[in-house]
Amino acid sequence: MRITVDATPVLLRSAGVKNYLHHWVAALRAAAPEEDIRVFPYLDNLGALDHQGSPLGTAATVARIALIQSLKLFGAPLLDAALGRTDVFHASNQVRCAPRRTKLTATVHDLTCWLMPAMHTPANLRADQQFADRVLRRAEALIAVSENTRQDAIKILGIQPEKIVTIHSGVATEYFDAAPTRRAKPYVLFVGAIEPRKNLDTLLNAWARLNPDVRNAFDLVTAGPRGWAPEPTFARLQAETTYLGYVPETQMPGLMAGATVFVYPSFYEGFGFPVAQALAARVPVVTSNSSSLPEIARDGALLVDPKSPEEIAAALTRLLESESDRAKLIGYGRASAERFRWEKCAVQSLEFFRRVSGR
Repeated sequence: MRITVDATPVLLRSAGVKNYLHHWVAALRAAAPEEDIRVFPYLDNLGALDHQGSPLGTAATVARIALIQSLKLFGAPLLDAALGRTDVFHASNQVRCAPRRTKLTATVHDLTCWLMPAMHTPANLRADQQFADRVLRRAEALIAVSENTRQDAIKILGIQPEKIVTIHSGVATEYFDAAPTRRAKPYVLFVGAIEPRKNLDTLLNAWARLNPDVRNAFDLVTAGPRGWAPEPTFARLQAETTYLGYVPETQMPGLMAGATVFVYPSFYEGFGFPVAQALAARVPVVTSNSSSLPEIARDGALLVDPKSPEEIAAALTRLLESESDRAKLIGYGRASAERFRWEKCAVQSLEFFRRVSGR
């Protein structure tokens, strides 16, 4: 069986989708060395995971992006020629056309452009709509990264239930084995792109509500690349937290494992990699009671209304003041995180591809 996975997002600045593709392709290859698993466009070696840039040099990156742009002009004939003989083509949202001679699949990561359009740029909205119309609705079968995302795809996009299967994403082994990074002061950690959906203003309002003695005993550390958050939000982040900016992936497991509490009040997540990573790294979590986050966290987190700074503040206070409550969540969370091994994801994904290809 020959599977060609479109990994175009690894050439671009990307967070969750790049993380998914990088680890997923490696896990697929490790789980089935007898299968021919190729990476499009001509990306057999994905290199080290770098969310900020391409693993290739400038010329090689530009050449591949030019090929992707050419697909917008020439469509299926050019894609067929580039793919050659392959049984299944698994598309990303960068390739917005369907091959004619190959079975088409894709992963649905989230439906935020439909559920929360005001929190996205116009370009994001157009891209996701095109991907849904030209790929998701035409695909032979689809993977959803959570059951919540699967149900959203069925309700919002009209995907037939039998056409889409839930396969949870994974967490890199480094998080399960992470040694804590030590900082001068204990800290509460937030990790994520700085964009409206991550709900940072409410987090900052919640932090300000903590008892001064508790707040002074801990730093609020935030990490993540600058997205499209409004300037006032970004200014508050820099003034009211220890903002680290983008942290290289090699440093993230230790930073995560060193936190006293991980807080993630996002309005919506298709999977929620940072929450799963915190659970794996034995860190108690405060996160939202919405979207996929209860499904991912299970009993490893205190769930809060993301619109309520009072609830977020109360949950943080409870965990920061109670070592026993933290220990209880750590045990539940680590057990929950065992569901998110990339090896498990790869085995289920290969079964999915074999069903689609008929092999």
